[in-house]
Amino acid sequence: MNARNDLPVQPTASFQEFLRTRERISNDYINGNPEPLDGIATQHDPATFFPPNGATVQGAGEVSAAQHQGALRFRKGSTGQFEVMQSASSGTLAFWTGVQHADVRMEGQEERVPMQLRTTEVFRLEGGEWKLIHRHADMRKTDEAKG
Repeated sequence: MNARNDLPVQPTASFQEFLRTRERISNDYINGNPEPLDGIATQHDPATFFPPNGATVQGAGEVSAAQHQGALRFRKGSTGQFEVMQSASSGTLAFWTGVQHADVRMEGQEERVPMQLRTTEVFRLEGGEWKLIHRHADMRKTDEAKG
């Protein structure tokens, strides 16, 4: 909330554009390529990652390693998109939260696997660029109602 008038802080145009880039990077990731994510991930602590397996990962180096391991499970041919429920940016911090919808090919599985991840990501402006400093993603229950 904006302290001056109690209105939600809206995402800046540059952050909205960045979210489109973030979605493309997510698709690279679910196709087994973690390198584009490296380009937007912070290299400076603090950094945290709460992956779908329930782990808690702290530290920029540890987060990067965990993300690389995660990408190895995916195969080419996966597709995904973001359903952004809310996002905002103010000063040097920004976030988005919503659902990542994906139809993925996984290592060792012939059939595609549908995924819906409830996701929150937080970014910090570093050297004029948005850098991912926190990601929390967990599986959405299949019977969870929208709304």
